[in-house]
Amino acid sequence: MRDYHKYEVWQKAHELTLYVYKEIIPLFPASEKYELVSQIKRAAYSVPMNIAEGCGRNTHNDFVHFLDMSLGSLHEIEYCSLLAKDLSYIDTKSFESLYEKVNIVKAKLINLIKSIRK
Repeated sequence: MRDYHKYEVWQKAHELTLYVYKEIIPLFPASEKYELVSQIKRAAYSVPMNIAEGCGRNTHNDFVHFLDMSLGSLHEIEYCSLLAKDLSYIDTKSFESLYEKVNIVKAKLINLIKSIRK
């Protein structure tokens, strides 16, 4: 079994989740609490959660399957943040900061997936 704490991609994904919760979600209007806020929260914690779950799997294929799900959640965060910006829930600076953090995790995740599939 793998220790997810040792993966830099998990660490960055955890930091991303904390950033979403602490810096992005408070910017949303209360009317979005059960809509877009709920969606971006689930997508955010899904990234490190799926990495952690994948680490508990026995085969490389199973591990990569969960990493692929994390990648999908990153794309979901990306779109939710774009929508939030276009709806003026978050400003451009917050959007760009979140987008940068998402892309850092995405790059690390893609590199890990590629290395395992070799």
